[in-house]
Amino acid sequence: MNKKSIRGRFTRFVLALAIGGSAFQLSGCDPAVREAPLTGLETTTQSLSSTIITAFFLTLDDESSSGGLTTT
Repeated sequence: MNKKSIRGRFTRFVLALAIGGSAFQLSGCDPAVREAPLTGLETTTQSLSSTIITAFFLTLDDESSSGGLTTT
């Protein structure tokens, strides 16, 4: 069985704690204050997913027009 290193486990634990802790910290905030980071996170996530999808389809388009097999 392959065991993860202590450093890898610690890094994942710290990241999970930071992400989960930030969500718990936002629950006690004023709704107006909480809205700003949540809106920013939503906008960033939408932009990132749109960019990744666009890049994926552009690479498919480039590969299909780059002189592969052609049928006539």
